[in-house]
Amino acid sequence: MNLRIKPLDEILATAQKKSLHRTLGAFQLTMLGIGAIIGTGIFVLTAEAAQKAGPAMMLSFVVAGFVCAVTALCYAEMASMIPVSGSAYTYSYAVLGEFVAWVVGWALILEYAIAGSTVAVGWSGYVVGLLKHLHELVPFLPNIVVPNQWALGPLDGGFINVPALVISAIITWLLVIGTKESATVNAVLVSIKVVALTIFVILALPAIHSDKFTPFAPNGYIGQSFGVMGAAASIFFAYVGFDAVSTAAEETKNPNRNIPIGLIGSLAICTIFYLLVAAGAIGAVGAQPVMGPDGHALDAGSQQLAAACQGLHELVCSKEPLAYVLRELHFGGIGNLLGLAAGLALPSVILMMLYGQTRIFFVMARDGLLPEKLSTVHPKYKTPHVVTIITGVFVAIFGAIFPVGQLADISNSGTLAAFLVVAIGVMILRVREPNRPRTFRTPAVWVIGPLAIFGCIFLFFSLSLYTQTLFACWTALGLVLYYGYGYRKSNLAVAAKAPAA
Repeated sequence: MNLRIKPLDEILATAQKKSLHRTLGAFQLTMLGIGAIIGTGIFVLTAEAAQKAGPAMMLSFVVAGFVCAVTALCYAEMASMIPVSGSAYTYSYAVLGEFVAWVVGWALILEYAIAGSTVAVGWSGYVVGLLKHLHELVPFLPNIVVPNQWALGPLDGGFINVPALVISAIITWLLVIGTKESATVNAVLVSIKVVALTIFVILALPAIHSDKFTPFAPNGYIGQSFGVMGAAASIFFAYVGFDAVSTAAEETKNPNRNIPIGLIGSLAICTIFYLLVAAGAIGAVGAQPVMGPDGHALDAGSQQLAAACQGLHELVCSKEPLAYVLRELHFGGIGNLLGLAAGLALPSVILMMLYGQTRIFFVMARDGLLPEKLSTVHPKYKTPHVVTIITGVFVAIFGAIFPVGQLADISNSGTLAAFLVVAIGVMILRVREPNRPRTFRTPAVWVIGPLAIFGCIFLFFSLSLYTQTLFACWTALGLVLYYGYGYRKSNLAVAAKAPAA
């Protein structure tokens, strides 16, 4: 089988010809990573994790963080060797060939698009909650109650999530007309999120009661979509985003040094925050799952749970869990401010996810695997409006229909597949090209690499069967497109035919 591997030197040469202006340093990359990581995961999925694992979600954060850490070490070496756009897609093209690169690129499309939908639904929950307490925040304005049928998707007890639909449309429009964040705006929004989480930790940690951690693991430790590992597979979404740092490689000064700093630095800072936030939420108000008539926990994100939550006042039922915790602690005003912070900052994460996907599309089209028309530039706005609109419609529809937990799991399936390939690629290149310069080397790569591979596989199979089936269908659709178009039209395929012409 012809793997059609694209040599590293060719990838670097291609990027050099069409490279972007290098302006980002280590600090900007770390802020970019934190901005991409801190979002719906910690602001919203805390409730999902509590339903799956109870107080033991503390361990879920540790497990998910560990898998991300070992994967980040692999990412850091790959990014320092191949400082070009495309992330895991580009890396796999150089190491495992075009077929695997297509599968990974297709998985990344799923990751970024569904991640955008997930954040949109998370934003919706906080904004709807904020509107419900609007008078407390701004005395001369009335409280606005958005009915559940217009604030939740059909799988979550409503009809359509209008706020998620609207914010997705707005972000898509902004990207089409060419409006994107400056580094300064991004830094301000990152600061808002960090300050909000810091205030939460300061107020929640002193309110911890040890009895709130009992029973610690009501759903056990290992299970598909339940228990500590099931929650870890969902909580993994809270860490995803550090790979967005590697997509900025072509815009980075001294990428061999700054990419590893941005990757590992942003992940370390966010891990500390997450553990403190989780401890505060559990210890302050409790995090026990809602059980069904049979004594087992109801599926997170299910219609059954949505029905059971009607009239219940529990963390697992909240669409704005961190604001809920602060209100329960009688810090209603600060809880509303936290909701406002989420409302202001989360749209920037949606923008980064959509922008990241257009970058993946761009690189795949540059390699001939996707039609060049997808990267058509708008005559007035000079943006790739076709692919941006297609992505925006996809994000808006999924955000309007699916609950946040299911969206996070679907996004995670694509992410775990991409991360798995990166871990494999690092070890292959250590054997195939041992003398290629590596400013950053993954420590104990023959331990870290297998740990990353095992962790990604284990978390993938801890996702629900429903999620795994969706991923399989998405992959199958991608293979049909690849053999119907990319296999014949890719630049490597065309070049291979050239000598015979």
